[in-house]
Amino acid sequence: MEYLFYRILIYIHVLSAIVSIGPFFILFPLVKKLQVSNDTELDAYLHTFRFIVRLTKHSGHVLVVSGILLVVSGPWTWGTPWIIMTLIILFCSLLFLARAFSPTLRKFHEENQNREELAAKLNRSIWIYIILLLAMLWFMVGKPVLW
Repeated sequence: MEYLFYRILIYIHVLSAIVSIGPFFILFPLVKKLQVSNDTELDAYLHTFRFIVRLTKHSGHVLVVSGILLVVSGPWTWGTPWIIMTLIILFCSLLFLARAFSPTLRKFHEENQNREELAAKLNRSIWIYIILLLAMLWFMVGKPVLW
C-alpha cells in the first residue's frame, strides 16, 4: 500500500510540474498580441495571461505539497543536495513571480505606457521564470550529487 501511495504521489508531482511549466510557453504569442491589440482585445489577452499565471501558481502549490510528502515518505532527506538546491531555486522563483507579472500587466491600462516596452519586459520575465522552473526540474529529474 505504501508503494502505491508513493507512486501516486510521484504521478501527482510530475503532473503538477507539467502544469506549472507548460502554460508559460503559451504566453509568448500572447505577449506579441498585447503590443498591437485594441482595448477590447487587450482585456481578453490580459485576462488569459492572468489566468495562466494563476493556474501555474495553484499547480505550484500542489507541486510543493506533493514534494514535501515525497520527501517525508520516500528515501530522500531534506539534506540531500539536489533537494536543497531545488528549495533555494523555489524560493527565488516565488520572490520573482510575486513581482514579475502583475505590476507590468496593470501598466497596460495606464495612460502613456509604451506597450512594446511592457511586452518586452513580460517576455523577459517569462524566460527568466521558465529558466528557474527548468532548473528546478533538472535537479528533481537528474538528482545530481553536488557535495
